[in-house]
Amino acid sequence: MSLEHPRVAVYPGTFDPITNGHFDLIERAARMFDRVVIAVAESPGKKPTLTLDKRIALVESVCQALPNVSTVGFSSLLTTLMDDLDATIMLRGIRAASDFEYELQLANMNRAQSPGLESVFLTPAVENSYISSTIVREIARLGGDVSKLVPLEVAQALAERFKEPR
Repeated sequence: MSLEHPRVAVYPGTFDPITNGHFDLIERAARMFDRVVIAVAESPGKKPTLTLDKRIALVESVCQALPNVSTVGFSSLLTTLMDDLDATIMLRGIRAASDFEYELQLANMNRAQSPGLESVFLTPAVENSYISSTIVREIARLGGDVSKLVPLEVAQALAERFKEPR
């Protein structure tokens, strides 16, 4: 990997919450790129279960052993963030063929806005291919065990969140 022009990949998402599937992709990306920035989207339209600060803190905690991985929260256009970070590679995960059509549309839209951007698609390990943040949130909300789907600190944060009165 070049030190003169480091390859910076940005992995954007809501990460509500970060799952074992996300972390699998982050670990592999950390081996592929000089720097990986996990960009945690504020996404108020999605009405996240966890606050932006909590999601950022969980991503940082989960990724602390990866020296070339950092985390940033954002509420701007992703292409603007990519410019700010001097990054040209966007990392996206694809669990199933149904994800690809949407991700292709996003990749083309991002490239139309910023022609220098490239999207790299990674698939999760088989044991993580069925995990989604939406499913994890629902299981946790209903009092189920998510400890095999997310890192320990995330399972604890979800248990704490759903103990709170609404």
